[in-house]
Amino acid sequence: MNKLLSQIIAASLAAMLLSTLPPSLQASAGGTAYLINGIPQAENTASPQDDLKAILSCNEEMVQYTDYAHGYSLLIPSGMQPDLTYGTVRTVFAGPEAQIEIYYDDFRGTISNADAYVYYGNRPLYQSPYFTVTEDVWEEVNGIRVHLLSWNRPKLARLANDKNHYVSAEFIKNAHEVYTVFIKSTRPFAAYRTIIDSFFLTGRQGTPRNYPALEMPHRRLSAETSAFWQKYFAPEASLTWGVFEPSAPENLNYLADLENKVDFKFPFLLRYQGIDEQAPVRGLLKAFAEGRYVELTLQTVLAEEANALVHTERSNAHLLYAILDGRYDDYFHAYARKLKDFGHPVLFRLNNEMNGDWCWYSAYYTGKDTEIYKAVWRYIHTIFDQNGADNVLWVWNPHDVSRPDFKWNHAYMYYPGDEYVDIIGLTGYNTGTYFPGEHWREFAAIYDPLYAAYSSVFAKPFMITEFGSNSTGGNKVAWLETMFGQIRRYPNIKVAIWWNGIDYDRAGNPGRVYLLDESQETTAVFRKRLQEFR
Repeated sequence: MNKLLSQIIAASLAAMLLSTLPPSLQASAGGTAYLINGIPQAENTASPQDDLKAILSCNEEMVQYTDYAHGYSLLIPSGMQPDLTYGTVRTVFAGPEAQIEIYYDDFRGTISNADAYVYYGNRPLYQSPYFTVTEDVWEEVNGIRVHLLSWNRPKLARLANDKNHYVSAEFIKNAHEVYTVFIKSTRPFAAYRTIIDSFFLTGRQGTPRNYPALEMPHRRLSAETSAFWQKYFAPEASLTWGVFEPSAPENLNYLADLENKVDFKFPFLLRYQGIDEQAPVRGLLKAFAEGRYVELTLQTVLAEEANALVHTERSNAHLLYAILDGRYDDYFHAYARKLKDFGHPVLFRLNNEMNGDWCWYSAYYTGKDTEIYKAVWRYIHTIFDQNGADNVLWVWNPHDVSRPDFKWNHAYMYYPGDEYVDIIGLTGYNTGTYFPGEHWREFAAIYDPLYAAYSSVFAKPFMITEFGSNSTGGNKVAWLETMFGQIRRYPNIKVAIWWNGIDYDRAGNPGRVYLLDESQETTAVFRKRLQEFR
């Protein structure tokens, strides 16, 4: 991008952009380059509907970046490379020692607002002894109220070039709109004041877009796993069903009773574990002996304290850091070897629903830094590769609902990269109306937007890793009939796993009843409709 800037001499175009800059920036401006729908251009040929960005060379040290689709402009140090992969969510400028992320949040029509963004979003920074807050002030920049917060944490031994110093500037446009400039650096970032003081709002025009590579690198898999992939996840593969039954696969008695009720054998089972348990090879072998495969979900938490919204023990929040400090190397090497020795295909789902604040490994608990989650994923993936675990397929799986519903916590922000993911997991529940703030959602209302969004940015097969419908708040039987009638509308969804369980409230009462055999009527729907998938 800098080479392109140095080659462009476009005085008339520069003058146009200069007219929007604060007077202090106008004198030193040079040539302008444009990004129109993600493509570098020397001239501004954008239509009003296009996604238009402009990069203006101010001097040897700074360029001015203007995002018209989101309506802002600011200075960026020269030499930092722009990344618009998920341009609807953020723009990134990356260099060897620092990364700058810019977000725009509009909370109109949501449960959030600017106050929640500032106070709830930053709350763990004040609560955790792992972070040292060095600046926490409110000020005004170019007529905008700004919350400026800076903090740091200890360096991580296994994370190369660890960016452990943070600056977050939250620009409050109004009660519903917030812009955030989030800076991460390997040491205190001297230029942060120049960047923040340069931020100003522009007129908005056009539509922001994403620019993913949409490529699907193929990993080296064992022969058996390649055949498994071809059978269940190739483009021509049809939908296959699975089920979560809490005692399976170690105990298959309850599962057998359930399957007898619906006259169907589920080829896929779902199994959870925490980091305080070794690889459950006995259960994997038991399932395989019956011709079944397991979606093995490993959550890097202590299993007794897995729900961050229920438990107050903060050690779980630091387990990601402990992993990147090398304190769990022996555990993961042994885990990978056991899966390798098992030898048969495993769907390995690591740290699912990470965009939910009920998960300790969410960026909500790591200083809003989703790079930590991704670094852990890549680190564990590398350990598996070192141990030759070529029978493991990696399932990356956010929730369809992000909590908090802030752009820095968007599902896309957690994606570790195509080379580290084999299958995209989709999870969306009809939670019903038992708990305050929840509402009845039909199957298509959940999966139409989720499928469309993920199809636009990921070139991988999909699976519904877990889903279900509550019975409180609507007609569950009708919901099930509609679901079975619609699920084939999503040809890239290759596996669907029903979560056959109950979520309880704090008093121990059933709150979300997802049982497929909850009643004779729900059982009858499954018994009838699953025959289509024999």
